[in-house]
Amino acid sequence: MGVKDCYAAIPRQWKFPRTILYLFAVELAIEIAALALFGIAQPDLYRTRLWQEGSDHGWNSNPNEIIYAYANYRPINVPLPWSQFVTNFNVVIAVLALFLLLCKGIMYICHIFYPLISLVIHAALIALYAVSIHAQAAPDMSDPDHPQPGAPWYITKSCGAPVNPKLKGYCQQAKGSFAIAIMLLAIFVVYFALSLYSLVRPARSYSLASGKSGDVESPQQRPWEMMQVPATPGTAGGLMSPTTPRTTAFNTLSGKMGNKGKGKAKEPPTRTDGKLPLRHHISMGDELYQGPSRS
Repeated sequence: MGVKDCYAAIPRQWKFPRTILYLFAVELAIEIAALALFGIAQPDLYRTRLWQEGSDHGWNSNPNEIIYAYANYRPINVPLPWSQFVTNFNVVIAVLALFLLLCKGIMYICHIFYPLISLVIHAALIALYAVSIHAQAAPDMSDPDHPQPGAPWYITKSCGAPVNPKLKGYCQQAKGSFAIAIMLLAIFVVYFALSLYSLVRPARSYSLASGKSGDVESPQQRPWEMMQVPATPGTAGGLMSPTTPRTTAFNTLSGKMGNKGKGKAKEPPTRTDGKLPLRHHISMGDELYQGPSRS
C-alpha cells in the first residue's frame, strides 16, 4: 500500500459530531473561568500569603527561608507549589488553550478539523495540564522540621478555621484553580478518546484488494459541481451539430430521416418549369438545397 493509499485510509469524519459541538461549548465556559482565575493569581496575589499561612500552622516550609538563603549565598530551590513558575505557566497554558479552542471552532466550521489533527492537539494539551496539576499538587520538603509530603494545605484542608478569615477567599480561589485544571484535563481526555475512536475503522470499511475506502462518497453524496454533465443529444458519435427541432424539421423535409435504415433516401420533389423548388428560400444555403443545379 502506497502513500496515497495510506492517506486515503485516514478517516476525516467524526463518529459523534454533535458531541464535539457540546464539548466546544463546555470547554469555552471552563476556559474563560480558568483564564480569569489564573490571571487574577498573577503575579503574586495570594501565593506567598497562603505559603506563610501554612507555615504559621506548621503545615509547610517558611517563605522567609528563601530570603535567608539568598542573603547567605546559600543555594536553595523554591518549592514547586509556591514558585512563580507555576503561576506564570498556568496563565500561559490557559491563553494557549483558549486560542486553540478558537482555531478548532474555525476548522470545524470549515470541515477541516479532522480526528487526526484533534488527536495531536489534545495530546499536547493533556501533557501541559498534567504538568500544571502536578506542579500545583507537588510536595514541599524544603524544611525538614515542617515537611509537606503531599499537596498544599489549601487543597487537602478546609478554608475555614483555623485558617485566617481574611485568606478564606484566596484559599477558595486556589482550590478553584486546581479544580478548573482537573476539569480541563478531563475534557481534553474526552477529546482525545473521541479522536482515537474516530480513527479506529471497522475492518470492512477499507479493502486492500479493491483499494476502496469507506470514506469514499457515493454518487448521490458527491457535490453537484463534480458530477459529469450528460452529453448533448446528437453529439454521442463525435463533435456534430446537436439535434434541434429546427434541424429535425429540415432533415425531415429533405428526406434524410424519412427512410433512414430502409434504403435510398426519397428524392426531393422538383418543378418541371426549371424554376427553384417552392421549399427553397433565399435564407437557405447551398448545403441545404437538394433541388436541381442553380447554375
